[in-house]
Amino acid sequence: MIKVLIADDQAMVRTGFGMIIGAQPDMEVVGEAADGVEAVALARKLRPDVALLDIRMPKMDGLEALRLLAGPGVADPVKVVVVTTFDLDEYVHQALRNGAAGFLLKDSGPALLVEAVRAAVSGDALISPKITVRLLEHLSLPKPAGDDGGLSPRELDVVKLVARGLTNAEIAGELFISIGTVKTHLGSVQTKLGARGRVEIAAWAWERRLVG
Repeated sequence: MIKVLIADDQAMVRTGFGMIIGAQPDMEVVGEAADGVEAVALARKLRPDVALLDIRMPKMDGLEALRLLAGPGVADPVKVVVVTTFDLDEYVHQALRNGAAGFLLKDSGPALLVEAVRAAVSGDALISPKITVRLLEHLSLPKPAGDDGGLSPRELDVVKLVARGLTNAEIAGELFISIGTVKTHLGSVQTKLGARGRVEIAAWAWERRLVG
């Protein structure tokens, strides 16, 4: 089971996220926190697989809690997905610098929340589609290895949809293939491009103007 900790100062949000996580056959909520101090204490005590942190919380905000749990120099970091109402650039960049394994807006929907948890567990990072494009404008992009990176036409199709912010399930539906096939293509793409995750794959696509 994937153990999830939920930290948000609004009880209704914690309940809503808890229902989404609890409805997954392979996930369980192991703890809830109403402020940043409690979130850090519970995360260190319970060692969840993923912690969902709001940014604006009393006593300690989510970004500071993130730094303590997953920031540079942390010996045994917790995988943290930041889930917030606010998509300010300063929040996004600070969260990613401090080791966030995902950044979602609260209106992203249940499917993206679940996928963000799974991505964090697998060592990937999922960024809310609404901020992906703006984020990529500020990324330090890798030098291209080749014009198409040695990708097959189908892999390029998958890459373009990743760059538009689609989830694996949405890509599967768009291309009429299984989610497992999407994951296989993404694994091959990461190897060929030397990319560490979806954000770098998307950056590669945007750099080459494969999406508009």
